Amino acid sequence: MREGKRLFAGALLVSTLIGSAGQLLFKLGVDSAGTYALIAYVLAGMVAYGIATLIYLYILGRTHLSWAYGFVGFSYIFTTLLAIVVLHEAVSLQRWAGVLIIAIGTAVIGLS
Repeated sequence: MREGKRLFAGALLVSTLIGSAGQLLFKLGVDSAGTYALIAYVLAGMVAYGIATLIYLYILGRTHLSWAYGFVGFSYIFTTLLAIVVLHEAVSLQRWAGVLIIAIGTAVIGLS
């Protein structure tokens, strides 16, 4: 993989991870008991989404959409892992199978 493409792939992974953290913050916000916690978590989630979007737009201006968008698949993986670790969610075997299929597809796109 070209050096530039490796750098872009790393930035896309970071962007996707930050976007997944934003999803986690949204969930924490809607599950919070107080209005201030809701606002704080949702605002933090929006900031995370904003940062992820800026990184994505930077990369999108320098590479193919069909390649860059494939990395969105990592959001399923990251979000599932965050839900397990932070929210202690149970993930069924069927859902894990779906995540594995997405991971394989995302890897194939990333290597193209």
